[in-house]
Amino acid sequence: MLLDSDEMASDHGRSAVQSGVVRGLVRTARPRQWLKNVLVFAAPAAAGVLDQRDEFVRALVAFIAFCIASSATYFWNDVLDRERDRLHPRKRLRPIAAGTVPVRLAAVVGTAGLVLAPLIALGTGRVEVMVLILIYEVLTVSYSTVFKHIAVVDLVAVAAGFVLRAAAGAVAVSVPMSSWFLASVSFGAMFVVTGKRYAELRASGGGHTLTRSTLDVYPVEYLRTVLAISCTGAILGYSLWAFESKGASSSELILFEISVVPVVVALLRYLLVLERGEGEAPEDVFLADRVLQIAGLVWVVVYGLAVYTS
Repeated sequence: MLLDSDEMASDHGRSAVQSGVVRGLVRTARPRQWLKNVLVFAAPAAAGVLDQRDEFVRALVAFIAFCIASSATYFWNDVLDRERDRLHPRKRLRPIAAGTVPVRLAAVVGTAGLVLAPLIALGTGRVEVMVLILIYEVLTVSYSTVFKHIAVVDLVAVAAGFVLRAAAGAVAVSVPMSSWFLASVSFGAMFVVTGKRYAELRASGGGHTLTRSTLDVYPVEYLRTVLAISCTGAILGYSLWAFESKGASSSELILFEISVVPVVVALLRYLLVLERGEGEAPEDVFLADRVLQIAGLVWVVVYGLAVYTS
């Protein structure tokens, strides 16, 4: 009887460990970060083809491929950074750094994701999407190993990941990308990435940090300058894209022009959030800030009406 109780306790313990590993794998995959991959739908939505079944499915497949690819790179990032993460008050709780997820298992899952994502991308029927996924994976893994330690290059590398997402969406449904569309995405991505570094630097008190070496190089004033340049570039790029879209539209409504307003509100609101000492996790800011959410919803409605009523 006592033996049965010991076996039951042992089984319960193993079950708890396995459950903890599964939860740890999910946390390491960072499903909240999949919000960034919504950018895949930007070009198809702007072209007004998301109401067509085949194009929507292709864009959705590209989105899924990017979700798997980005999660796979997070696994490798956390494997490579586990020692450094253990020195950080928050990152030490990451499953790999905390020992909840074994390093070997994390490496296997990460590698499997890197292989699976390009194969899924072929489901779009466009080999070019697979190539863009591969470029994204190489870029992101290179960032985790080398680029993240080089000032300025680290900002450009992360911002380039956003541009690749937008490009993949356009390629998946075979729609052309406006130069102003690319400009607005590029500057907008640089704005968000720089804002994250700015928030991290302010949270560290501007002193030496053991978890991100480039923060020791960036002065606060420099990041503020980059924020101002990228914010201005994003507003100008989007405005010119909206005016260009209006010129190609047959509608007499000024919806494209009006869509500039929520974009400006969102960018300026995010600047305010950064100056209040927040923004280390941009996705958490968007999920918590009501003004950003309302601005985003207004933009979706206005721009959606502009595209699908023209």
